[in-house]
Amino acid sequence: MQCVATEIADVIEITPQVHGDRRGFFKEVWHRTRFAAAGLDMEFVQDNQSRSAQGTLRGLHFQARQPQGKLVQALAGEIFDVAVDLRRSSPDFGRWTGRLLSAERHNMLWVPAGFAHGFYVISDYADVAYKCTDFYAPEHERELLWNDADVGIAWPLVDGRPPLLSAKDARGTRFAELEFFP
Repeated sequence: MQCVATEIADVIEITPQVHGDRRGFFKEVWHRTRFAAAGLDMEFVQDNQSRSAQGTLRGLHFQARQPQGKLVQALAGEIFDVAVDLRRSSPDFGRWTGRLLSAERHNMLWVPAGFAHGFYVISDYADVAYKCTDFYAPEHERELLWNDADVGIAWPLVDGRPPLLSAKDARGTRFAELEFFP
């Protein structure tokens, strides 16, 4: 597998080795020993999957307590995946990074605990799967406003159309008003 740090060193783009032939392909999505050897030693406790239509923006989510690290991939389609550093002690506090993830490229993004995370669907639809290092705790879930000017994410909106948002995501909290991680 190939691991490449993004502009925020703790957020890693991972591309597994893919073995393909005329029948299809095979890849290892997660291999604890290999990931640990690459400096990514984590334990996953929950897997999630979603399907979303083109133009859907999910996020930017985080849990104020029980923070989750996430290993994200597109099983079908293409997404723009984003992580925003909410760790006050980090030199990258308040910065964001984003990567195009697609089923065709097989790439994944490791988003550590302490980040807000979200994605935007570029293709007609996308199936997204992510492994989590802690359990979902709705009582601790928070939303960073997807278009907060203080963060300034450059979302690649299809034809410049506003994204499809849940009511919860549409009323997300501005960066200046969030509770942060140490």
